[in-house]
Amino acid sequence: MNSPSLRNAQLIITARLISDFGAFLNMVALATYVYVLSNSAISVAVFLASRVAGGIFASLIGTTFYRRFAGRVPLIAFDLLRAGVLGLLLILPVTQQALLLPFIAFGLGFGNSMFAIGLNSQLPNLIDSDQLLKTNAWITSAASAAMVGGSLVSGLVVAGFGFETVFALNVVTYLLAALFIVPLRFTASAPAAEPTSERGEWSALLQGLRTAPVLAAMLAVAMADTLGSAAHNVGFPIISRLLTPDSASTTLGLMLAVWACGKLIGARIASRLKGSENVNLERRFFFGVLLMSCGFILMFQQQTLYGLLLFSLPAGLGDGFSEVGLMSRLQREPDHLRLPIFSFLTLLQMTGFGVGMLIAAPFYVWWTPGAVVLLFHGIPLTTLLTVKVLAFRRERVRRSSLTPAP
Repeated sequence: MNSPSLRNAQLIITARLISDFGAFLNMVALATYVYVLSNSAISVAVFLASRVAGGIFASLIGTTFYRRFAGRVPLIAFDLLRAGVLGLLLILPVTQQALLLPFIAFGLGFGNSMFAIGLNSQLPNLIDSDQLLKTNAWITSAASAAMVGGSLVSGLVVAGFGFETVFALNVVTYLLAALFIVPLRFTASAPAAEPTSERGEWSALLQGLRTAPVLAAMLAVAMADTLGSAAHNVGFPIISRLLTPDSASTTLGLMLAVWACGKLIGARIASRLKGSENVNLERRFFFGVLLMSCGFILMFQQQTLYGLLLFSLPAGLGDGFSEVGLMSRLQREPDHLRLPIFSFLTLLQMTGFGVGMLIAAPFYVWWTPGAVVLLFHGIPLTTLLTVKVLAFRRERVRRSSLTPAP
């Protein structure tokens, strides 16, 4: 890795570590804060839905935006946006905050997704192509570490110093992340002279996916996986309370910590495996989804805390494998497809996660947590099986067409 590429990688990994630490700080603190202010589960649901809506809106305009405004300036701007939105909670009186919280959630969801789309799609312009896999693995590892740290620190700071201190710390994290973006140097950051319309971008993407069935299959599996992820996220506090009624929050923290450690290890292993061709990245992604879904299914069948923590590890390992494989593979696409693909991926993930939470929640009233997670994580497993069957049939057709007639 040459010196500018190495420097860029170090800056990006550090910025993502700080930024994701801030994201997990406010993810934990804000949901609790909304409930404390309103004492209403409906208000919490509206808050979460507004955050998801911000992500969906970002995915719809992200391609057109980054065609016009490429480089580091938009990334800095979205860090400043997130800092400014959270800063409102420090300057506005509490009586006015309840009405503004859905708009704050929308701004955070929008800023998070726009930052992710811009960084992921432009990473090949910052890092040497032969180092993308390792850099993605380090980014995933940083996100895992940030999840553990942000989740644990948020609860401790709220308990010791109050919500305002968490929000102030959160503003500082986004400002620091922006400072680490400033020195980045792009090798090719010029936007297109005549940006294509949004409809033209989506048409070009769909045409590209028709000629790349494996890539389309990866996106389909990623979409199905978000439904499973929504189900287990809804189920985390439920299974924690069922297994340990007196220490549900401690159990939830331990479970997330073990899962995040597994994700970090999975990312490191994925970056060290031999073979970095497209087919290797695709196989790692599919294997990661398989391992992750099976891990979560087994997690929610456990009757003891130790069993729950034991199967949290393979679930995290699979998540690390799949994320590194997916990001690294999508970044191999040419410039004209890479940006709309990441926007489309964000749209799939935000929509699937939002819809998945709404659909999964009632099932926990009717069924056991194990049955609900089995159902929803069965969706990505079924999608994987369908992809493999279709690939097998396509290969048989191809071979038969190459076999000379007698």
